Amino acid sequence: MLVFETIIVAFSMFSALPMPQIAWNTRNMRYTLCAFPLIGLVIGLACWGWATLCDTLTLPALLRGAGLCSLPILLTGGIHLDGFADTWDALSSHAEPQRKREILKDPHLGAFAAIHLGLYFVASFALWTELPAFRPLPIVLLFALSRTLSGLALTLFPLAPGSGLARSFAEAADRRRVRVVLLVLAALLTAALLLCGAWGCVLAAAAAFGAYYRMTVRQFEGLSGDLAGWFLQTAELWMLAGYYLIL
Repeated sequence: MLVFETIIVAFSMFSALPMPQIAWNTRNMRYTLCAFPLIGLVIGLACWGWATLCDTLTLPALLRGAGLCSLPILLTGGIHLDGFADTWDALSSHAEPQRKREILKDPHLGAFAAIHLGLYFVASFALWTELPAFRPLPIVLLFALSRTLSGLALTLFPLAPGSGLARSFAEAADRRRVRVVLLVLAALLTAALLLCGAWGCVLAAAAAFGAYYRMTVRQFEGLSGDLAGWFLQTAELWMLAGYYLIL
């Protein structure tokens, strides 16, 4: 029962998929971050299904690319993309860390957020459209690894003052055990990607994780939920680019 509650909490928070209503508590939030990669598996499988449908019906590559670009956003409700946009607004201010954290909390969309959202969708659409072949396993693993690393960061990185839900999940988690589980899972997913020949994804994920750590410490003095959204979107875009380059 606890396993199902943990999965429900993870999907309720990090996806737009309908879930049963349950009360969140310290018991079922303790290992929520361990269930986070399952959402990546669902997204990867959905992308595989759409690509298969497009191939079966011989649909244009542009339509396939539009669906693959949109599905991860639709299935998550854009929760991570919201953090991505807020982070770019804050980074573009070139202000002190405290002021950057204040900008993260501003619900309004700034010009720099709009610019980077446009660039993100152009790059994502282009990469998905121009993929010469859709190999399902690396794509499914890509979405799972990005979420594994995102959860791992919550157990490793310092938290910013007033980091909201990020702090709630980090403090509710059994950090030591969750860290071990996610480290093992990250190693297994990395090994699987390497066995698939998708070493470009692995290098991109490592680069994104390193950039994420430097940004959180130097620019914001700690991790927050918005920064986690920035990392997830950035890592997946970089990993997709890395996958494209090795094909």
